[in-house]
Amino acid sequence: MKNKIVRIKDIAEKAKVSTGTVDRVLHKRGRVSKKVEEKVLKIIEEMDYEPNLMARALGSNRIYQIAALIPDHEVDSYWHAPKAGIEKAEKDLKQYGIIVQQYVFDPYDVDSFISKAGKLTNDKPDGIILSPIFYRETLPFFEKWKAAEIPFVLFNTQIAECEPLSYIGQDSYQSGFLAGKLIHYGQPDSCSVLIAHIDEETSNAAHLLKKEQGFRNYFSQNNLDHQYKILRAELNRSNAAVFMKQLGDIIDSAPDLASIFVTTSKAHEIAKYLEQRYIKHIKIIGYDLLPPNLYFLNKGTISFLINQNPKGQGYWGIYQLTDSLVFKKEVPIIKYLPLDIVTKENVNYYVDDEDVVYLDI
Repeated sequence: MKNKIVRIKDIAEKAKVSTGTVDRVLHKRGRVSKKVEEKVLKIIEEMDYEPNLMARALGSNRIYQIAALIPDHEVDSYWHAPKAGIEKAEKDLKQYGIIVQQYVFDPYDVDSFISKAGKLTNDKPDGIILSPIFYRETLPFFEKWKAAEIPFVLFNTQIAECEPLSYIGQDSYQSGFLAGKLIHYGQPDSCSVLIAHIDEETSNAAHLLKKEQGFRNYFSQNNLDHQYKILRAELNRSNAAVFMKQLGDIIDSAPDLASIFVTTSKAHEIAKYLEQRYIKHIKIIGYDLLPPNLYFLNKGTISFLINQNPKGQGYWGIYQLTDSLVFKKEVPIIKYLPLDIVTKENVNYYVDDEDVVYLDI
């Protein structure tokens, strides 16, 4: 029977009851005698019946309101890709009653986040997708959503203890570990390496701390601590002069600096600075296929980019909510996306013109 689609009609014929009776048993509505119910349920199990949830959803008039709490891509272009993924998923799933309302906040303004998260909460959506870039400020909202029994999916930043429906994104620890391995293979001799966090308050950004931990653990677990001196800096571009001075002081004070690991999507800022000073011996590893990063990757100023597939994060996040809300499926608690290592030789396999937002360098 497993290779054959089992219909309600087939169950009714075998049980010698009407299709209406089978329907009442399946949906637990209406009056059916205990004896008949047990008989029908036994046949359903024997025939390995699986309800056509897709057809049921198509025939339903139910609308599911999903709230997307996302950073403004006009402030930070990284967030254009998750937004595009969310919008593509909404388009693909619209026939099942999925409607996505976007609540857009300034990724550098915590008050903006709190305001939009509060409005979202008051609107009482059926499900929520968000990137919790402000760790401390997000925790109280998690508690409110759980109390209201609103499922929420996280992308980009994993916070396992908040018990989301699902997390979509990379394993931040493993991506940092991978970056350490790339630096070791590319620079096997003793040197200094820099971990650069740009435009982020790391004490409130759990995913960046996990990247740093993974990076450091690569060297400690391979007994390389004596060979590599790991430096660390939190840089902010809000004041360009201060940013360049701080970066310049680090480079000038560490003449053996050979590699920089940028934990955010801002590797191009380091690359631009190195080019301005004609520094060519320092290798850069960063994240994300943003146009300015691709520009410096193709020039060779950036050695590697680790692709976090932000478009896929937004896309699959909406799908996870849909599977749970509409099709009543159990969804995986974690959906890790691959750790793609992108170089100038293979970048064309990862970038589609429709996914790129072109910016002036």
